[in-house]
Amino acid sequence: MKYFTLTLLAAFTIFSCNKKEEKINPDLVKKDITTNIEAWHKAAADADFEAYFSLMTEDGVFIGTDASENWQLKDFKSYSKPHFDKGKAWRFTTLERHVYLDKTQNLAWFDELLDTQMEICRGSGVVEKVDGIWKVKHYVLSITIPNNKVSDVIVMKKEIDSVTKAKLRE
Repeated sequence: MKYFTLTLLAAFTIFSCNKKEEKINPDLVKKDITTNIEAWHKAAADADFEAYFSLMTEDGVFIGTDASENWQLKDFKSYSKPHFDKGKAWRFTTLERHVYLDKTQNLAWFDELLDTQMEICRGSGVVEKVDGIWKVKHYVLSITIPNNKVSDVIVMKKEIDSVTKAKLRE
């Protein structure tokens, strides 16, 4: 029995020492993330409510272009449901994307330029690997404004922003 135990211990030690640390190619991880972000955008374009929200974490957040649009997942689902039910949510086509990984390769962040119904928008977000699937944890959508047009936009939104700021300061 003693010999059997020692043999098992030796075999386990040899196996453990020979086992190489699994290295994951960051480019493949980024490709997987990109595939899931693209599937998320496609689900919105296809008005596929279940597919869209299955690619968000349970504590997901969506920040829209309006100052009032800071939605936790439950509220975002409520807002989105009527759009998806009409068969038309939104269509974002990727123009450019950059993906960045943390050391564990279980959390990443990205920024992207999108062709949308609002012309070029910028999306940025955080994705988390949940049960082997990359899901959107936090997403921010913003409308891009050319620097030489910022002054015009400020004038255009000054009145509504003053009302919004007053409400937020209360």
